[in-house]
Amino acid sequence: MKFRDRSLDRGPKNEFHPRRTSLTVNEPVDRIAVKLMNMSKIAVLGRMCLAGVLVGGSFGLAASAQAEPKRVLVVTITEGFRHSSIPTAEKVLAKLAEETGAFTVDYARVAPTDPQYKGADGKPDKAKVEAAIQAVLAEKMSAEALKQYDAVIFANTTGDLPMPDRQAFVDWIKSGKGFVGMHAATDTFPGFPGYTEMIGGHFKTHAAQLEVKPIIQDSECAACAHLGKDWKVYDEIYQMKDFDPTKVHGLLTLDKRPDVKDPSPGEYPIAWCKEYGKGRVFYTSLGHREDVWDPTWPDRKNPKEVAEAYQKHILAGIKWAVGLEKMNAKPQKAAVE
Repeated sequence: MKFRDRSLDRGPKNEFHPRRTSLTVNEPVDRIAVKLMNMSKIAVLGRMCLAGVLVGGSFGLAASAQAEPKRVLVVTITEGFRHSSIPTAEKVLAKLAEETGAFTVDYARVAPTDPQYKGADGKPDKAKVEAAIQAVLAEKMSAEALKQYDAVIFANTTGDLPMPDRQAFVDWIKSGKGFVGMHAATDTFPGFPGYTEMIGGHFKTHAAQLEVKPIIQDSECAACAHLGKDWKVYDEIYQMKDFDPTKVHGLLTLDKRPDVKDPSPGEYPIAWCKEYGKGRVFYTSLGHREDVWDPTWPDRKNPKEVAEAYQKHILAGIKWAVGLEKMNAKPQKAAVE
């Protein structure tokens, strides 16, 4: 470190001869030592302050980035059967987003019973409803609009939704985004093989509602580890077609038909996850009934603990789909050549 102390200037008290290699200092040594110590302390303190500013700034930026919630679009539009549990699903998903702070929800929804869509006879005007559906999907699900979201949830959607570009939608998922489907999500886009390939299967039929005890296929997965081997749920259980177990990671399944009149042996998947290109897909066929979604629903077949467990089930799937949770998506079954 270079410094200049005025006590070392040439003068009557301080003599420095250019030909000598030693310095004659008339100022007391203890005073010089104190000055050196003070200057050293100032230099060290300055370095500490600078380091604190840099570290603090970096930590603040990292914390801000980490706290940024993921953006999720919830789609509840229907072109086929409309489940009465849709408003409950919308409310529960908003609640999970608010409570966890992990994601925010936006909606693409049209309620046909909304007064604005009534016709002259007081019933929903089909033309008005359809125009509203097309407008909402054009606004929320165009290729450009999808860029603002990290994942899309299909909560009991049905039928062929009039999306601006359905191929662009599945390509968007494949590019590294997330998709979560509940119950009737597999009863959507029946005429679009690309969607069936993405989600992993398609609705075939269902029998009457019944109580089942799902087989847990991955006890370490956050979406089902909390359920326990004796967990039971009363719901409408789908039977699938175009389902290939070698292309999904099974989470919940049954080993007999979910039909009290014909409980024949077989493989009847309930929930799974999979990778789709760089994207992440989570699906559960549970979620027909309001009391599966909501532990406070008054008219119940399921105890409130079932709904609480279901919310943990779908929350884990959502977090994984947006990249906040780890989950094994490797198929348990190998394809046979």
